Amino acid sequence: MTTKSVRPYREPAGGWGALKALSEALLAQQAPLKGAATLSRMNQPEGFDCPGCAWPDPKHTSSFEFCENGGKAIAWETTSKRCTPEFFAKHTVTELASWNDYDLEMVGRLAHPMAYDAASDRYLPVQWGDAFAMIGRELNALPDPNMAEFYTSGRTSNEAAFLYQLFVREYGTNNFPDCSNMCHEATSVGLPESLGVGKGTVLLEDFDKADCIFIFGQNPGTNSPRMMTSLRNAARRGASIISFNPFRERALERFQAPQSPVEMITLSSTTISSKLFQVRVGGDVAVLKGIMKILVDTDEAARATKQPEILDWDFIRGHTAGIEALIDDLKRTQWPDIERQSGLAREDLEYAAGAYMKAERAILVYGMGITQHQRGAHNVQQIANLALLRGNVGRDGAGVCPVRGHSNVQGDRTVGITEIPKADFLERLEHRFGFKPPSAPGHNVVTALEAMIRGEVKVFFAMGGNFAAAIPDWQATQAALRKLDLTVHVSTKLNRSHLIHGRAALILPCLGRTEIDIQETGPQSITVEDSMSMVHASGGRNKPASEHLLSEVAIIAGLAKATLGERTVVDWDGFVGDYDRIRDAIEAVFPIFEGYNARIRIPGGFHLTSTARERIWATPSGKANFLVFEGCGEDPPQADPDFLWLSTIRSHDQYNTTLYSLSDRYRGVFGQRDVVFLNEYELKKRGLADGDRVDLITESTDGAERIVRDFRVVAYSFPTGCCAAYYPETNPLVPLYARDPLSFTPSFKGIPIRLVRSTAPAQ
Repeated sequence: MTTKSVRPYREPAGGWGALKALSEALLAQQAPLKGAATLSRMNQPEGFDCPGCAWPDPKHTSSFEFCENGGKAIAWETTSKRCTPEFFAKHTVTELASWNDYDLEMVGRLAHPMAYDAASDRYLPVQWGDAFAMIGRELNALPDPNMAEFYTSGRTSNEAAFLYQLFVREYGTNNFPDCSNMCHEATSVGLPESLGVGKGTVLLEDFDKADCIFIFGQNPGTNSPRMMTSLRNAARRGASIISFNPFRERALERFQAPQSPVEMITLSSTTISSKLFQVRVGGDVAVLKGIMKILVDTDEAARATKQPEILDWDFIRGHTAGIEALIDDLKRTQWPDIERQSGLAREDLEYAAGAYMKAERAILVYGMGITQHQRGAHNVQQIANLALLRGNVGRDGAGVCPVRGHSNVQGDRTVGITEIPKADFLERLEHRFGFKPPSAPGHNVVTALEAMIRGEVKVFFAMGGNFAAAIPDWQATQAALRKLDLTVHVSTKLNRSHLIHGRAALILPCLGRTEIDIQETGPQSITVEDSMSMVHASGGRNKPASEHLLSEVAIIAGLAKATLGERTVVDWDGFVGDYDRIRDAIEAVFPIFEGYNARIRIPGGFHLTSTARERIWATPSGKANFLVFEGCGEDPPQADPDFLWLSTIRSHDQYNTTLYSLSDRYRGVFGQRDVVFLNEYELKKRGLADGDRVDLITESTDGAERIVRDFRVVAYSFPTGCCAAYYPETNPLVPLYARDPLSFTPSFKGIPIRLVRSTAPAQ
């Protein structure tokens, strides 16, 4: 285990540091040869899709289309370590619950289905048929199908997700809390009002044509490292890259490309951001309104003196509605408010606006630093406003680019994982399969958790993920999970959710993305949709980690047959035998997938057309809409004038809740995660020094105490009035009520807290 320390890391992102970290990960998983061989097939036309982030593949792939964190995901999946029934026999659940998340993951691949035994407080091996029968009994015993929740992780394939929603709707509910609800739901809700689509409008090749790239609330070097190739290429050809982030993330500063022999040999790197502005937590709307205010004022002055227009008025008049209301709001917005909320000077925003005005083509990139706020959907809509002002939608080299997290989180939603299904989708589903699906809205993550707390839910089934760790407000939400009659998790490795279980619990091990999936008609491929709506095939080639693993598709079919029995109208065995049949069914229900099976056999797959990219606006008015946000930021708490806005963050050695180590190389934190970052001014203001231990306490409005204890203070360049700490360790501080009212996305990136000196013994 790495010794605890905090020390400066002065190297660029990527480069030799990335190669060293990847080799260490392969060795730690005892899979150096197998892992290396597997990496050569990742993101290749005849290989498998990375199980990590959703960044798209280039049309002309190199031999090494993987990044450091994608490589770590493969190391974790191809590990030689196994989590067997013998392991569970040695350890009670109570004991395992005391382990940290990293040690749980390090046990290895789950090798056998397991059922919780309350008498021994252990998981015991169970046969697949018995596991399915148990789930079927519990589901059929419920007086109302809406008393069950069916969670979906972004790693689930299109085929599995489609069958999953098909089973759940035939069972009788639309309760589909999924990981989108916790990350980019603000995009799915906010963008349709603006542009008519809930997805981005760019393709990967647009990055090769953009004159300017704005990046809001996104740390590509950690969360989507393959994006760095596009950013590096853009920077080297002279495109302006303007980044807005509370941290000066290393990859936004400079990057050493592992695929560049010159940079690797000379130890040189490429400067990525032309400017990097450290915006205050929750200050993004102020930034966007400030830039737009400058554009509007400059355009007004230019037209008054008969100079070239700054705004694209031909586009605005022909394609948009609401410009007058937006301009009126911007004129009312005052510069002192913009500067206070954003933490930036007017000159900073004038620089950014100048770069945007000079660019013929601009891409606006954003991540969860935008969406995971109490005004997340509004944040997204202001980005759309900025794009529309200069016609940067539906033009090569331009557009709005939400960077999705998990590999197929966007695809799951496309094929029907939604708690609010549209009527035309349900009609096509009924026409294809012959049953009447439910139409009443179901639960998202937040409303599902609220229903659990009220005691209205009895069964929870998770298709992947680490739900108990990812959710907010642990004191209430994890307690609610423990009161359920049954919890079931389809997983590849042991995680926290298996230990926060209902009265009965099952762990069902599935094939990984890298493993061969043999069914009746031979090896099967699955498909995924990336962040830019490209759909492509993925086929594993490795021997499964255990003979007891089933594919996600086979697990869903087994679950459906055990639950629905003879009343089902679906040929579940036929779907399991040949995944082409699933894709034919998807095509029948979703016409956008026309020619599905033929098109995925073309290297690189195919693009699901974005109407906004074609300047067709699928809004009630038939226009793209400028939407007004009144004010400049988040609502401050009333209790403590010295509160701090806390933003939860990932470490570099982390993907979602998966910890590859306890270190954060780029931020210089090693061997520990119980840290909180804040600047020297805030330290002195509170009488603290680097290395002191503090408790973090939420400024709650419901009377509940939310606290995490004994965190090490790390002095770090971060905006005044703000601090940051790791996810999921600080999820207990996020109240369930702290969510975007439009999308219900929890506000993981903006929680008001206070710090008090810890009285716990020094660690």
